Amino acid sequence: MRQLINRVLGVKNAPILKAKYYKQRSVFKPKNLLREARRQLGVAFGSVPDFVVLDPDGDILDHLAKTGEVTLNPYWACYHTKLYEFKLGRSKLGIIGRAVGGSFAVLLAEQLFASGCKFIINITSAGKIEDNLKTPSYILVNKALRDEGTSLHYLPPADFVSIRPELLSVFSLASWRKELRVKVGSVWTTDAPYRETAGAIESAKRRGLLAVEMETASLYAFAEATSNFVISFAFVTNEMAQKGEDFEKGDSGGAIDALELIEETVGVLNDFLLSRGRLKSQEAF
Repeated sequence: MRQLINRVLGVKNAPILKAKYYKQRSVFKPKNLLREARRQLGVAFGSVPDFVVLDPDGDILDHLAKTGEVTLNPYWACYHTKLYEFKLGRSKLGIIGRAVGGSFAVLLAEQLFASGCKFIINITSAGKIEDNLKTPSYILVNKALRDEGTSLHYLPPADFVSIRPELLSVFSLASWRKELRVKVGSVWTTDAPYRETAGAIESAKRRGLLAVEMETASLYAFAEATSNFVISFAFVTNEMAQKGEDFEKGDSGGAIDALELIEETVGVLNDFLLSRGRLKSQEAF
């Protein structure tokens, strides 16, 4: 119907909407790239942690490195990034810093799941759209406006993509410390942050979107298309630098609170994945 309307109105489809063949498998596979990376870089075959945090701003990783709480995973055969490990409560987690933007985040997600990862937790910095939203605060993203390109390679065009419903159901029962200010809601994902115009922001407000960020729609589309598990939290820290004294995140760049949020999230996910037979046991650190 969309294509018919476009033809009647004389609207041309962009190349990104053409020749996608969603039911066909990709010729280029992450496991093959990883195989060649291991060969060329001399990386031994081994496992990555079940849970991996994507930390686009890098503040969580910087804090962990400063306090000496991370070690390098020797089995991560990626040309572009380093995967670190740290202990949080009773769990061992992985973390990759500065994976900014949907295309980069999904590139890493493909390779992480091919390497044995079971769940990705994305903690992305976000700009405030909803006027009454306090900063800093967290949004557990239930759906994201697909104003980026990567999701269109995984799912047919649509305005929104949602978190997998079984995850939303599980997290509807989660209790967060009040001071973390965790709210369930929807966001706008863009891959051009310096084109966040007044008109686009107003349109997002009319849709009831709470914040704008750069990875969630891509990651959720990937998760839906590949039947993998991803949860994204938008860490609302700013008003797009429209006012002075913006981008205040809290202690250690917000890392202390983020680690508490991650620990609570992993606790819920452990029970969820164990119940589905996707997680055998906690790894010893």
